[in-house]
Amino acid sequence: PSVSEITREWTFLSNHGHVLVHLSRSPDSRVRDIADTVGITERSAQAILADLEASGYVTITRIGRRNSYKVNTGLKFRHPSEASKPISSLLKIFPEITMLTPFESPDLSRHPYFKKRIVLTTKHEKLKQIKP
Repeated sequence: PSVSEITREWTFLSNHGHVLVHLSRSPDSRVRDIADTVGITERSAQAILADLEASGYVTITRIGRRNSYKVNTGLKFRHPSEASKPISSLLKIFPEITMLTPFESPDLSRHPYFKKRIVLTTKHEKLKQIKP
């Protein structure tokens, strides 16, 4: 096998980082939306949310039947080599548009989030064509 066939897929951010960035852009997301965007299971998303809340990085507020998430941007990174920087440094490098997905994939159409976006975009385009 070639080197490219052996190469594992990986990203620079952990799933915790992806969830944190997603929440900073979409604080009223459902767990399902978070999981789909990050590319993890709902159970994993719930565990990450519990970790982030327990560590003080996220405050979860119940509003009716939904949750709203507030990211504590003043907290510092956890790793000793980055501990002098607030997480706001990370969050501000991700403009909203890039949060369609927190990672690059060779075939984005296979990613759950983009499957939905492609369908929604197609429906929207058809509706625009129908309207005079």
